[in-house]
Amino acid sequence: MRVTHDVVVIGAGIAGAALAAELASDCRVALIEAEQQPGMHSTGRSAAYFAPSYGNEVVRQLTRESEAYFRNPDHQVPLLKNRPALFVARDHQQGSILDMQREQSDLQQLDFAELKKLVPVLRPGEVTSGLLDTVGGDLDVDAILQSYLRRFKQSGGKLITGFAVAALNHSNGVWTVKGNREEVCAPILINAAGAWADVIAKAAGLNPIGLSPKRRTAILVDADDSWANWPLTIDIDEGFYFKPDAGQLLISPADETLSEPCDAQPDELDIAIAIDRVQQIADIPVRRVNHKWAGLRTFAPDKSFVIGFDPRASGFFWCAGQGGYGVQSAPGVARLAKQLCLGNLVDNAHSDLVALVAPDRLI
Repeated sequence: MRVTHDVVVIGAGIAGAALAAELASDCRVALIEAEQQPGMHSTGRSAAYFAPSYGNEVVRQLTRESEAYFRNPDHQVPLLKNRPALFVARDHQQGSILDMQREQSDLQQLDFAELKKLVPVLRPGEVTSGLLDTVGGDLDVDAILQSYLRRFKQSGGKLITGFAVAALNHSNGVWTVKGNREEVCAPILINAAGAWADVIAKAAGLNPIGLSPKRRTAILVDADDSWANWPLTIDIDEGFYFKPDAGQLLISPADETLSEPCDAQPDELDIAIAIDRVQQIADIPVRRVNHKWAGLRTFAPDKSFVIGFDPRASGFFWCAGQGGYGVQSAPGVARLAKQLCLGNLVDNAHSDLVALVAPDRLI
């Protein structure tokens, strides 16, 4: 058997592409993707927002560490444009406001008059208070993905698209990944297959670790020009969100419907729910839906990332469970995953995260 790579990465969404790019400066890396182009599923259907106050502490830490990459002026185009995030609450949700403020004391608490200045269409008597995160912003997801793919190529990495995994075999310390027409071999196999990550584990002879793909729906509707500078507005208990998006308004019911791994499609009921929830608290007319889509957000049971070697199979490495945080945390996740994959000493900033993201916790 002729081993031509040090690492094979399965999945060229943002998680796989970012990690492959980080590794390619030190290793011979093959990045394989079942679709004809990278980022076809969750990455290409992201809400495209950087929210460092979103998710649990593990997610928030790796998201914060990603900001420097997004704000680096050396990129061909800006990757991050400032837009605050506004978490809004009704009377019965004041406990959620207090809980979030206790966890994140840097968020600004606002009363209704202050909320109304930011989002003038909010209905009096519906929304009563909120929290403002001024650090967030809109992400150019395609530009981020392409920045990593360029780095990967410049470092000598090999991208193979249209490579559906037909079989996985491990023998004499080497993983062989067989596709329909070719195969690649390496001692380290990285599972960055998103919604299909447990499917890949089963193909490798491992029991699944309990990842759950969940469908999320989004639509674009007509927007007034005066709405362009609104913040991302999120229900404090994540019952909906909306934000300006390229001259339109993006609306989501923040649904989390369990799904099999698939090419997710929007459900008409979820679209109706999205419009209804937003119109309950804001005077936003919706005359037509200009575009609709759905994507899968894949979570581990504790909603933290899964990063590290599986103790049950030599050389099998997980980079999965990104949930809805994959794009915003990709630089931080990729740097941590590279350290763990290459057996490098984990720096102090990450030492407390290792056990929290390790696959061992789910096995």
